[in-house]
Amino acid sequence: MLRWAEALAGIARTGLAFTDNLYERERFDEVLHVAADIRAAVVDDAEAEAEYEEWAADVGRGARGYVTPKVAVGAVVGNDRGEILLGQRSDTGEWFYPVGWADVGYSPSEVAVKEAMEETGIDVTPLRLIAVFDALRLGFSSLSFYSLLFHCKMVGGELRGHPLETLDVGWFSPDALPEPLRRGGDWMRIAFAALEGRDEPCYFDPPRSPMWRGTPEEPGPG
Repeated sequence: MLRWAEALAGIARTGLAFTDNLYERERFDEVLHVAADIRAAVVDDAEAEAEYEEWAADVGRGARGYVTPKVAVGAVVGNDRGEILLGQRSDTGEWFYPVGWADVGYSPSEVAVKEAMEETGIDVTPLRLIAVFDALRLGFSSLSFYSLLFHCKMVGGELRGHPLETLDVGWFSPDALPEPLRRGGDWMRIAFAALEGRDEPCYFDPPRSPMWRGTPEEPGPG
């Protein structure tokens, strides 16, 4: 339901960005209201109008108004002991690899380096891209965004959590992972496959049939 709501909202907002026809604008505006109602029914019945207002206020013009998913970049970092670098998120209390929104002016690999340093105090160098997935589809978020995941090597720094974004940081072996871990997909299998040097291809979400509907039980990474 959330995915359908986000898809409808994206179609409506993109339509509003590219048309000046009054009748078409009225139709797209109505679709946006329907999308807000769907999302509110899943998240909070009282927030339909607020969701509509937020979406409507974000409509641009032309190419700048074409609605696309946001992009996040994460870093799977290992050390010489085969441990993974994790931080406990201050917003949910869950343990997860360093990750953050892509910033304008940075390449994806630069964002991975930046997020690892900011969230954990560890300096890293990216080795390769190991996963590209739809976070909404895999249950990481109720927002639509793509996540790019890099395998990175520690090259320096000292453990130091971000004062606002993390409650704690640390290195963990696969048989002594902290709780609660961030769920959604099979990111741990992908992460430790990279840390253990297994030569696996970059993961991506397989196409669904039909693409806009999917299946009741959609597979996670791996």
